[in-house]
Amino acid sequence: MLTEAVIGLPDPRLRPYVDRYLGYREHAARPLVRREAAGAFVVLILGWGAPLDVTDARAADRGAYGTNAFLAGPFDGWCATRTAGEGVGVQVLLTAPAARRLLGLPLGELANRAVSVDGLDGWLARLRDELAELPDWATRFARLDAALAARLAATGPVDPRLLAAWRLLDGSGGGLGVGALAEEVGWSRRHLAVRFRHEFGLPPKTVARLIRFQRAYTMVGRTLVTAAAPAGTSVPPPPSGRRGDGDGWAELAVRFGYYDQSHLIREFREFAGATPAALAGSHSSNPA
Repeated sequence: MLTEAVIGLPDPRLRPYVDRYLGYREHAARPLVRREAAGAFVVLILGWGAPLDVTDARAADRGAYGTNAFLAGPFDGWCATRTAGEGVGVQVLLTAPAARRLLGLPLGELANRAVSVDGLDGWLARLRDELAELPDWATRFARLDAALAARLAATGPVDPRLLAAWRLLDGSGGGLGVGALAEEVGWSRRHLAVRFRHEFGLPPKTVARLIRFQRAYTMVGRTLVTAAAPAGTSVPPPPSGRRGDGDGWAELAVRFGYYDQSHLIREFREFAGATPAALAGSHSSNPA
């Protein structure tokens, strides 16, 4: 059960990279398992409470186990978290370009993986330890500002053509085709796909699908961006309040550029592990 959730806004100079910080504390008397949807973003958890496991059902070696601080993603399939006890820490969600800059490594090394920060460059583990020693959330958020600003000063910018490609893809809601994207940035389709995947973790076609899915997922109310905890969130009714109404899901499919309702449902099953109706229905049986 979530017992504390505090939102912090980064320094304005960091806003192009970090939307917000989420300080959290939650207690699980029994093992708590949550299913986490796929996303083209990177999740950074800097925790110092009870450890958790992050597992990908497709491959056990992609997960992180017994850790309270980790990086996850980008993921092109759903994964699960399992924890028990009291968890406390800070969650930071990063777009792929922001993560590429702040982490200083190509996201091809992180794609479809969750990695304990103890196995990465030591600055994240040191930051986790520093945050744990600070007395309150405001002080922790200020320390995060300082640490991330220092990383930006120490790392080089993302290739401007790749950054332009990302912004075009995101701005189109995932609707811009790879050919048109390549033409816009002046590269061949193949060169764009190789560079994009290396730097941002997933190929542009997959990212386009995930951007579209994330927007539809937000409408169902389960996006990580609006979560009140680093693992899982409650689910409000579907658009227009018609729980389980097929017309409602068909309307959602059209709104976000899916061919039809069946296409929407297939994408939700692949990326969230459940249909939109099942996700919405879980709200009534498990209210927050």
